[in-house]
Amino acid sequence: MRWSDSDVFGHVNHARVLGLLEDARLAMADSSPGAGIILARLEIDYLRQIHYRVGEHLTVASRITRLGRSSIGMRQELTQDGEVALRAEMVLVNFDYAADAASPLTEQQRAHWARWRVD
Repeated sequence: MRWSDSDVFGHVNHARVLGLLEDARLAMADSSPGAGIILARLEIDYLRQIHYRVGEHLTVASRITRLGRSSIGMRQELTQDGEVALRAEMVLVNFDYAADAASPLTEQQRAHWARWRVD
């Protein structure tokens, strides 16, 4: 986090944490040619304030909850001080940017995302 992520009340602005979730999602992304995902749905529960502290690293835990034909269900939790501060549920869609349309997950993509699958 950066100093500019916090507001006058000393907590991190709600919109700023979306970037932390995005960074964690992108770190999981399949980098093979032709692989692409887009965020189709995002639902967030802000459970407690997140405070900026110099040098502190927050934890984002990401899990795959569902693998559909062309979509991926994901849950992310951001933790500070050992407590979940934010919980997000989202749907990612496998996307063919050349065709500008969703495309079915390949077996290779399924295997990639299944590494983080929880029931």
